[in-house]
Amino acid sequence: MITAMITPFQADGALDEAGAAQLAVRLVDAGNEALVVNGTTGESPTTTDAEKARLVRVVVEAVAGRARVVAGVGTNDTAHTAELARAAEAAGADGLLVVAPYYSKPPQAGLVLHFTTVADATGLPVMIYDIPGRTGVPVATDTLVRLAEHPRIVAVKDAKDDLAASSWVMARTDLAYYSGTDALTLPLLSIGACGVVSVVSHVATPAIRAMIEAIGAGEVGRAIALHQGLLPAYEGIFRTQGVILAKAALRLAGLPAGPVRPPLVDATPAEVARLRADLAEATLDVGDPRGPGTRRLPSGPSAGFAVAAAGEVS
Repeated sequence: MITAMITPFQADGALDEAGAAQLAVRLVDAGNEALVVNGTTGESPTTTDAEKARLVRVVVEAVAGRARVVAGVGTNDTAHTAELARAAEAAGADGLLVVAPYYSKPPQAGLVLHFTTVADATGLPVMIYDIPGRTGVPVATDTLVRLAEHPRIVAVKDAKDDLAASSWVMARTDLAYYSGTDALTLPLLSIGACGVVSVVSHVATPAIRAMIEAIGAGEVGRAIALHQGLLPAYEGIFRTQGVILAKAALRLAGLPAGPVRPPLVDATPAEVARLRADLAEATLDVGDPRGPGTRRLPSGPSAGFAVAAAGEVS
């Protein structure tokens, strides 16, 4: 259970270090076993290298060994990515998330060179982030099989949304697969994935973790019920760019978030109202959901958010 954590900003757009520490602790208390910082959801395209290193240090100190901290370091410049990887290692990160180089659209040989160069730059384990809808280039099955031979390339965050291709990679390698598309977490788990790097888990970690545990225990009906109960949250957070509405959801709960940085724009009042309605329909915490639309207000770490979603606070 991994959350791709937002980066809290202050009202003036500066990094909110105290807020980042508070949110990281909250997410670990809710059941996350690891956090990704400086990923796309952390607005990495608009944070500086110094801010990235500082955020890793703040979150590592805040979680105090209770969860792993994975640092997003991917760019479309191999040398810069390797530099960010070394900085993340120095800041205390436990692992690296490396997205395929975006915009440049390198051939598969270029992807192999990029990922292996970054993996060689530190002693940290590497998770490849395969998201061709953002990068413009998929990491092909044969490329992933080849990259799996590297001793530090150990996992994939899969947002290619091609279950057949993912099946083949899992059949041919020991790479640990994590869903990178929230709504496809259960289908990917059903073919051999081990977890999720989630955005929706900012507000629904207990339910998502329960779904992962249910399918692992062979409780298929319960896993399906939890998946169906999460559908309104999956849809609600991604009605526009996920960072925008994840931050809006956290603000509803009175949790650290702050504004987004341009070129992103904050959610409109209409978008926030729709998000509130979506989340009020969702299963956000554990229990025994009977199916889609059944939801129990929690008393655990996500309780503050659930009350906000129900419209009892603003």
